[in-house]
Amino acid sequence: MHLQKLSVGSREIEDLKRRQEQLIARRKAAGEQAVHVHVTRMFPKQKEALLDGGSLYWVIKGLIVGRNQIVGLEETRNGQGQKACAILMDPELVPVEPVPRRAFQGWRYLKPEDAPADITQLSGAADLPPALRHKLIELGVW
Repeated sequence: MHLQKLSVGSREIEDLKRRQEQLIARRKAAGEQAVHVHVTRMFPKQKEALLDGGSLYWVIKGLIVGRNQIVGLEETRNGQGQKACAILMDPELVPVEPVPRRAFQGWRYLKPEDAPADITQLSGAADLPPALRHKLIELGVW
């Protein structure tokens, strides 16, 4: 099982990658685990399925564009002191074959059979600039 989440404020996958790299660098400097962490209000009920090879798929501008493998789910507190879930993810952001998604709030489950393929599995796609990949999808070529 996987999760899908909107990457609020990202215009393209490179924005998300830069933010993740900055967060991971701050965590390393503080002597913390080198993982990307996203805190969300709701704790997933399907914890075991997510920890069994699940990823968080990121949606930017209406497309699933990348994923981070989930390595842990921890109960934590948000900035207001309320219970929350820290989603711990592998620091590698893997580009995926862009798939359209409508806007939604929070996160949603994503079944393994509905998860897009990694870009590295598509011949030559990893070498294309993200803007060109996006345009090819808009034109229906991909």
